[in-house]
Amino acid sequence: MERTLCIIKPDAVKKKVQGNIIQMLLDAGFTIRAMKLIQLTKEQAQKFYEVHKERPFYNDLVEYMTSGPVIPIALEKENAVPDYRELIGATDPAEAKEGTVRKKYATSKAENAVHGSDSVENGKIEVGFFFKEEELV
Repeated sequence: MERTLCIIKPDAVKKKVQGNIIQMLLDAGFTIRAMKLIQLTKEQAQKFYEVHKERPFYNDLVEYMTSGPVIPIALEKENAVPDYRELIGATDPAEAKEGTVRKKYATSKAENAVHGSDSVENGKIEVGFFFKEEELV
């Protein structure tokens, strides 16, 4: 079984579509191992997105991810990372396939409703960023 991290981002929480997104995850066969509603601090967002530190969008991303509550979710499933990436769709909702999370709920490339781990290794690291092993049930 693989684990991957979903973060329902501030724009989706603000629009109150988190329940719809969670239902899509369950319908796609994912098991939720842990989930919580949090407000990221600037320091937490900077650390989580440190890999993008040299990118021009880094500061905007940190500001956006701290602009409202987020919902990190530890997901588990066979082939979790590729299956989740397919379920959420392209980063740019204009390029996302019909029926994907981002096609349904994202408004732009910057406000794209959800985060998703991009590899099995990053899935483990990212789940560990938000959840202690004993919190995963």
